Amino acid sequence: MSEVDSDGTDVRRAVVLDYLAHGLSDDGRPQYAKSPAGYALDTTDFRLYEVAFDEDERLTIGSEVAIEPPAERDIVTEANRVEYDALSSGAQSELEYVVADLVEEDEQRFVDFYNDAQPITLRLHQLNLLPGIGKKLRNGILDERKRKPFESFEELSERVSGLHDPDEIIVERIIQELRDEDLKYQTFVGRHEQEQDH
Repeated sequence: MSEVDSDGTDVRRAVVLDYLAHGLSDDGRPQYAKSPAGYALDTTDFRLYEVAFDEDERLTIGSEVAIEPPAERDIVTEANRVEYDALSSGAQSELEYVVADLVEEDEQRFVDFYNDAQPITLRLHQLNLLPGIGKKLRNGILDERKRKPFESFEELSERVSGLHDPDEIIVERIIQELRDEDLKYQTFVGRHEQEQDH
């Protein structure tokens, strides 16, 4: 890491979803003036970025790069937030795999979501925002976590009857939030940023 990292500056990193060696197709400049570009997904709060890359660097899909603050960028020369619809088809098809990897790498964070999820309103619980989790599964999770917090996805599916693939449920919800900007509740996308704004 870098010195700035160690003094507490928040360095935002992203995973490259698509690398376009010849720049973005909607960049009207002549070919020689375009820099390599692509799309990336923030590793912490799953924001999507359109990025321009240093032309001397060769990158592969799945590489991790620093996007913020600008002083920390080594390979990225520009980064702008975009919506799901702005992604290339290559980036869209890569998205689910990258999100699944990030969820797996940070398993504890997402297991803790199952441990810590709270009611949003009298009728709606955070757990009900997850695809396929209705009243029965929600109650099963709540009852089990009272006894003892969950420590892994595997333990979640062993202890909660009917809860298969708790990690895939999280991935599905993140993809849902990325695709539909108008969802009333954003559980994972942009959460890190919202917490820092408070």
